[in-house]
Amino acid sequence: MRIYLIRHAKQQSRLCNDNSPLCEIGKTQAVLLGKRMEPYHIDAVFASDLTRALETAKIMTEQWDNPLQVNIREGLRETDFGELTYQTDEDIKIRYKEFMESRYTVEEDWAYPGGESGKEVFERAYKVLKELIDSSYKNVAVVTHGGTIRVLLAGLFQQGQKNRLMFGKCMERGGFTELFYDEATGRITLERFNDFAHLEGYPECMMRKEE
Repeated sequence: MRIYLIRHAKQQSRLCNDNSPLCEIGKTQAVLLGKRMEPYHIDAVFASDLTRALETAKIMTEQWDNPLQVNIREGLRETDFGELTYQTDEDIKIRYKEFMESRYTVEEDWAYPGGESGKEVFERAYKVLKELIDSSYKNVAVVTHGGTIRVLLAGLFQQGQKNRLMFGKCMERGGFTELFYDEATGRITLERFNDFAHLEGYPECMMRKEE
């Protein structure tokens, strides 16, 4: 089984974890993603219930000759950022400066102030992953969030949630990470990480152009 963990496309709001729809660039990202994924013979699509993920999944499938129904799972939601939710990046850097810097130095799993820890996110997201592993699907697209993908990778590959930020400084919106589950051995391997080749011809669609 191949599982494609996809970060949602760009949303309209710049506020932290605001549940907003995609902007026009985000819709373009989702179209390009769909065209990229079409040859991969996806037989099931799952998505977070947050608007930006669900809309990404629907636009993606609309690019296929045989669009699939999107299965919604709350367990795929982005990390609960607690007090940081609905704040701008600029305000967060000022008001939570000490916390944001400490994320790279703490020696144990950390939770956002009033929000979730990596362990908590992993427990709910892994339930969805286990559901897929126990199914008869062969190629599954999972549209979720950057934080959730990092948490899953840290947990699956035993890096410890304290190290989850080691998985990518910048995870492109509309990029995907490929996992392979070997039914014979029960092992999961990382085949590709943060693949965004389908966006490279469209600079306006890439986060690296925003930095």
